Amino acid sequence: MKKNPQADLRRKYTRTVELGMVLSLFLTLVLFFGFRNWGTQSEMLEVELPEIQVEEVPPTEQIKRPPPPARPSVAVPTDDEDIPEDETIDITEINFDEIPEPPPPPQADESSNIFVAYDEAPEPIGGFGAIQRNLEYPEIARKAGIEGRVIVNVLVDVDGSVVETKILKSLGHSGCDEAAVKAIRTVKWKPAKQRDRPVKVWVGIPVIFKLK
Repeated sequence: MKKNPQADLRRKYTRTVELGMVLSLFLTLVLFFGFRNWGTQSEMLEVELPEIQVEEVPPTEQIKRPPPPARPSVAVPTDDEDIPEDETIDITEINFDEIPEPPPPPQADESSNIFVAYDEAPEPIGGFGAIQRNLEYPEIARKAGIEGRVIVNVLVDVDGSVVETKILKSLGHSGCDEAAVKAIRTVKWKPAKQRDRPVKVWVGIPVIFKLK
């Protein structure tokens, strides 16, 4: 029986291919494991940990300072002849618990804060122009050329008398405040009325200072 030459060629080709694949796989495995071991060794050789040196810190010494010296005694002069000249009196310690409490502040006048409703406001007899006519311009303010308005809060009683005054707006220490109060007290007043009954009320009065 004759051999087929083509079949022999196919067998040789197949064996050659198989042999080449085996050799290629073997070389791949050798290269893979070789490079992996070489990289690990190179990394292990390159990484070097620094040496840690522990230094002992000496303990800190606390410096004890000496206490401050005692305060010297203060000599107090006296007119008593029985006490020798070199006699000194030690400083007395004050016990703040034995100091009495300060007296309470005086009670505020609540009448100035009470508003009383009225139908007719209080007014000076002769009108508010009577206040301006009775106003004496202070000489100090005149020479200084001070002009302006002083507002005085006036407490007018049921009989029309001025009981109390308070400065709401001042012109300073020019004498104008005192002159305004004097002019207000000089004139006679009509009391405020509430349903035809006189009442005691506070009212704000402006007094004008103007040089002619």
